[in-house]
Amino acid sequence: MALKNQYMIDLLETIKKRNQAEPEFIQAVTEVFESLEAVIDRRPDLVEAGILDRMVEPERQIIFRVPWVDDKGKTQVNRGFRIQYSSAIGPYKGGLRLHPSVYLGIIKFLGFEQVLKNSLTTLPMGGAKGGSDFDPKGKSDGEVMRFCQSFMTELYRHIGPDCDVPAGDIGTGAREIGFMYGQYKRIVNEYTGVLTGKGLTYGGSLARTEATGYGLCYFTEEMLKANGMSFQDKIVSISGSGNVAIYATQKATELGAKVVTLSDSDGYIYDERGIDLPLVKRLKEVERKRIREYVKYHPEAKYVEGSTNIWEIPCDIALPSATQNEIDKASAEMLVKNGCFCVAEGANMPSTPEAIEVYLANKVLYGPAKAANAGGVATSGLEMSQNSARLSWTFEEVDAKLKNIMVSIFKACESAAAEYGMPGNYMAGANIAGFLKVAEAMKAQGCV
Repeated sequence: MALKNQYMIDLLETIKKRNQAEPEFIQAVTEVFESLEAVIDRRPDLVEAGILDRMVEPERQIIFRVPWVDDKGKTQVNRGFRIQYSSAIGPYKGGLRLHPSVYLGIIKFLGFEQVLKNSLTTLPMGGAKGGSDFDPKGKSDGEVMRFCQSFMTELYRHIGPDCDVPAGDIGTGAREIGFMYGQYKRIVNEYTGVLTGKGLTYGGSLARTEATGYGLCYFTEEMLKANGMSFQDKIVSISGSGNVAIYATQKATELGAKVVTLSDSDGYIYDERGIDLPLVKRLKEVERKRIREYVKYHPEAKYVEGSTNIWEIPCDIALPSATQNEIDKASAEMLVKNGCFCVAEGANMPSTPEAIEVYLANKVLYGPAKAANAGGVATSGLEMSQNSARLSWTFEEVDAKLKNIMVSIFKACESAAAEYGMPGNYMAGANIAGFLKVAEAMKAQGCV
């Protein structure tokens, strides 16, 4: 969709020139701008205050060296990042991604999305993101520990419970968070809630592991309900096999659906009888093995090398939960052709702009990542609350709060889309609702 507002056209051109080597960031900003045009047309005061001009620039960008020693005694060097994007509505909050693909543009796109996502949760959290091009896959516990300690030896200077509270993301699970937290505590000599996703024995929250996957299904359930449908007896295709995918599989199954696919970076499995979730949990969470091992225990299932063709499997509901841009135009068209009527995103920006156009043109119910996968950061916010009050809520209490947040996020998306003349366009609704809260806070605080 081409922009018509000249101010936004000119600003987008400036962004493209300033960030030429960062296509993911440009993609994320462009998608949001297309949704916000109706808002900017109505609100010249936001243009006058320079809200968009400021919002597209992170408040702070930190890049640092991360040296560590491998098991052979050789020094390795990675690059660390922390983008503290916006503190307009609360302390910076967002995950740390450990993956070879990480570079400045990935972290900036994730941080920009995080600002709007955190706004939608209704919790007082700003937006940030960080990480490193370190790959924990295939590394020993000792190597991961030494990397995490070196990473935190620099990062600790820039974070704090009332400044910036990092969390996990791709490649950063309970093991990595534990090593980072131990180093932070050792350096600053304080026991604070500065990281979320911690273990239950040292300040973590029940339901945090399940939160993003559960929240994805709660949002999708509400979206289906608003359109006279449910998960009951539906065929669901899910990509990925990390926390999001595993617990989305669990919750979708509890809600009456049958999940038939999961994947990792090597390939995908298709089990038409329904995924054996206890086996997947053992393979991925305990044994840290590849998804191909599934077919050794279920030879009637199918394993396919390469994960791009997973969307050729017929399904009613697709929950992409692997990585950015995993669904392109051709994959989206295949989903529609095979009868898929609902796509909700568990990963960050897993659909290309062309894929999103296919969804909207074919009236596919579409739940964008910043709304649909906000359950993880919402529960991180609940973990922060528990840490601050020195409390520990039950699983049921946290789960109930999570569900209420996800329902409220859907209602906000639905309401904003209708108010600005785009009923049923939950992507536009998410962008508008998230933006307006941040914009009003920025305007109230002056030019900072």
